[in-house]
This record gives sequence, structure tokens and C-alpha cells, in this order.
Amino acid sequence: MQIKRIKFLDKGFIFSLSLILAFGMIILYSASSGIGSDPVYYVKKQILWLIVGLAIAVMIVRFDYSQLEGYWKYLYGISIVTLIIVLIFGQEVRGTTGWIGIGPFPKMQPAEFTKILLILAFAAYLNKRKDYLNNFKEMLPCFIFMGIPCALIMMQPDLGTALVYIAVTFAMMFIAGANPRTLGKIIFITVLFITLILFMHFKFDTWLPLDDYQIDRLVVFIDPYNDGQGGRGAGWNTIQSLVAIGSGGLTGKGLFNGSQVQLNFLPEHHTDFIYAVIGEELGFIGAVLVILFYGILLVRAVVISFNANDLYGSYLVIGISAMWMFHIFENIGMSIGIMPITGIPLPFLSYGGSAMLTNMLAVGLILSVNMRGKKLVF
Repeated sequence: MQIKRIKFLDKGFIFSLSLILAFGMIILYSASSGIGSDPVYYVKKQILWLIVGLAIAVMIVRFDYSQLEGYWKYLYGISIVTLIIVLIFGQEVRGTTGWIGIGPFPKMQPAEFTKILLILAFAAYLNKRKDYLNNFKEMLPCFIFMGIPCALIMMQPDLGTALVYIAVTFAMMFIAGANPRTLGKIIFITVLFITLILFMHFKFDTWLPLDDYQIDRLVVFIDPYNDGQGGRGAGWNTIQSLVAIGSGGLTGKGLFNGSQVQLNFLPEHHTDFIYAVIGEELGFIGAVLVILFYGILLVRAVVISFNANDLYGSYLVIGISAMWMFHIFENIGMSIGIMPITGIPLPFLSYGGSAMLTNMLAVGLILSVNMRGKKLVF
């Protein structure tokens, strides 16, 4: 039966994912060839992570995802304990205490993996409360459920991952039947509150749970040249990204020919700003194609969610889709100057072992739901 079901795996999802992964390796090669003495160092490591990730995905596909629903409390507990351990023993990288390295093993970012654990746990939690999401009082336990790990993430501090948690929470609650008017009011009040907090900080120097450089990044995207250093401070990354994308024109300068990238004017161009590499070297056409590939991937994921065999599988796929969508929107947005810089990677394209393994684990879960969907015909 399982072999017969494999034949019905969503081909559109797999095809678009394959295109993104292949494209990602090509653009990473161009982006990282000028870093260090080995031009293929990052590509080789990324391929290794991808192979491990594929192996994990294959194992997950063969596993019945619905069995995880009964262990949601353990998954949630593991997430909380992991985030606490990171706060105590984590190593600081670029201002965030979110990395753990053991002996000769490469440093990993546990917060990436907890995204999936929390989605698995929250999907089960929502399934139990799906009929009790009509007003704020009934929704409050859900916000507390996701608010605890979000607070732990902010203590690192890692604003980008915290925002991912928030986006996933609202998306999954909406699909679970939460009153949309109430959700809309909560979002409006939250945005208003954050705006007020930022105003109070800049006007009266009130405290914020963020480092100064993170606060600067939040606001400098509005005018990157107004960073106190004429664009050479917190606004530098945004300015260089805009220059790179703007200079690419319609068809780009060609792989390995982007001046901002190859001359290393653009920081973190193999990780956070890999979309700017696409814009400069492959132009508007390449940049739009990437968005198209992502669009197909997300649409097919939503279709898989709607065809899931149970609500748990449906919520699970929507949570993963929301995670990817926010990553894509925020990463591309910060590259083109319409979103603040938060360090969120572009799924399957940005270099990073933790992110690749997490995303491939997510792929395995989606295909596990897909393979056991209720609309398969034999």
C-alpha cells in the first residue's frame, strides 16, 4: 500500500523543490567562490547538508506523521528545554546567543529545529481547541502556548526567529477556525503597541529587549543613509543590497560577474543576502523566477494541506507553509529595502546546515501528509 501511495506524491511540489535546490547550489557557488581559498568550500558543505537532509526526509515520508500527535506534550517540552539550554550554554555569533557546538562537530542553531517541533506540538494543541477560538479569552491559551518559546527566543536575542513564531501562530490559528475579526484586532493592537514601544524608546530612551544594533536595523531600512555614519553603519547592508539588485537590470551581469558580490562589497552574500546575488547576476528575470518557484512550492503545499487525511496533518502543513512564506517575504523584503534586516535565511538557497536540515525535515513531513492524503485514488 505504501509503495502505491508513493506514486501519488505531489509532483508539482517535488518538481518546484528540485528546481529551487538546483538553482540554490548554482547561485551559492557564484556567491561564495570569492570567499576564502577554496571556491567550492561552501557548496561542498551545503551539498553534504542536503544529502543528510534528503536522507532524513525519506525516513520521515515513510513514517506516519499522525503518530506524533499523541506526543505533542513531549515535543513542546523538548522545545522549551532546548531553548533554555541554548540560553545557558549557547555561543554568541553575530550578537545572538543561539548556537551550540560540541567538540569537533559544526555549530548548530537549535532554534531552527524547534520551529518544526513547535509546529508539530501546536498543530495537536489546536486540534483539541479548534472549537474554542471565538474570542480573545478562548484564544489566550494558544498565545501563551507559543508565547513562552517566543520569549525564550527574544532572550537570546533573536528577533527574526521570534517573528517566525508569531507568523506561524496566527496562520495556524486562522486555518483552525479562529475568529478572523478577533485575530485582525489582535494584530492591529499588537502593531500599534510595538509602534508605541519604539516611539517611547527613541523619544525617551525606554528599555527594549534588543541590542542597539538590532534596534538600528529595525528602523534604518526606512532611510539607510541616516544611520549616523552616512550609510557606512547599520545602513550599509541595505544600501549594498539595493545597489546590487538595481545594477542587475533585466538580465543581470552573469554568474560570477556581479561587482558587489565578487568584490565583497555586499556582506553576508552567501547567507542573508543571497537574493541580492540573484538580482545582480541574473537580473529581474532571475529574481522573478525564484519567486515563481517558491510560489508553486507554497501553492502545492496548501493543496496538500487541504487534501490531508485529518486536521492535524492540515494544520501541520499550513504551519510549515507559513514558516516558509514568512522567511521568503522577510528575506526578499530586507534585500530590496522594504523590511528590516533580521538575519532570516532564504529557504533552500541561503547557506546554512541548521536551516537546510530543518527545511528538509519539513519537506519530509509535508510529503508524509501528502502520501496519506484522503483524495488519493487507487
